[in-house]
Amino acid sequence: MIDWTETDLAAIDRDGELHVAAHRPDGTVRTSKIVWHVVVDDTLYIRSVRGTDGAWYRGVQRTGTGVIDAGGVHADVLFAHDDTRDDAIDTAYHDKYGDGSAVEAITSTQARATTLRVDPR
Repeated sequence: MIDWTETDLAAIDRDGELHVAAHRPDGTVRTSKIVWHVVVDDTLYIRSVRGTDGAWYRGVQRTGTGVIDAGGVHADVLFAHDDTRDDAIDTAYHDKYGDGSAVEAITSTQARATTLRVDPR
């Protein structure tokens, strides 16, 4: 596994929105969707606010690979389910995006079930 550079991870983290698109089984890229993202302990995480019903999330589950764009960084990535830091990720979402119904949705049980670690490839 390749690690993010400190510069790239900081740029991604500063951006409020991340564009994510999964690879299809034939290698083409799906249409990108905007998601909220956080960095916890030098690791990038994303979730589906719609839980496992989110179309982009279902696409990611098929191949485990895709592309992201945020903070001027465009990268081919690997997605892996990772629920080991959910409490810290919830806190990071609240710290980054504040409080309110949107943050409550991204920190809900439904969304937590879709926590993905995003690693460069």
